[in-house]
Amino acid sequence: MFNGGGNMAGMMKKVQKMQNEMKKMQDELRKKTVEVSSGGGAVKVVMDGEKQVQSLIIAPAAVDPEDIEMLQDLLSAAFNEATKKVDEMMAQEMGKLTSGLGLPPGLL
Repeated sequence: MFNGGGNMAGMMKKVQKMQNEMKKMQDELRKKTVEVSSGGGAVKVVMDGEKQVQSLIIAPAAVDPEDIEMLQDLLSAAFNEATKKVDEMMAQEMGKLTSGLGLPPGLL
């Protein structure tokens, strides 16, 4: 009755293999970092694949007691860009892993 039983077993093996590869990839990505800057290099942020800030560098010229809002804006921009780059890095690697499955984008 179920002629496709062998296909299902094969598909389950593929899914299991993909899950193992995905875990390995995620572990590797956690160790990678992205570096971004804002304000022409006034603020630099290095963030890892777990979105943890590894370093923050603020140029002395960016610290103006009369304009704290500018520094706050530069920090926000740098953190937001770093988070975006980590997300893009993850999506790109996931795309490589899932491209052969024929799944719609964003499903995993």
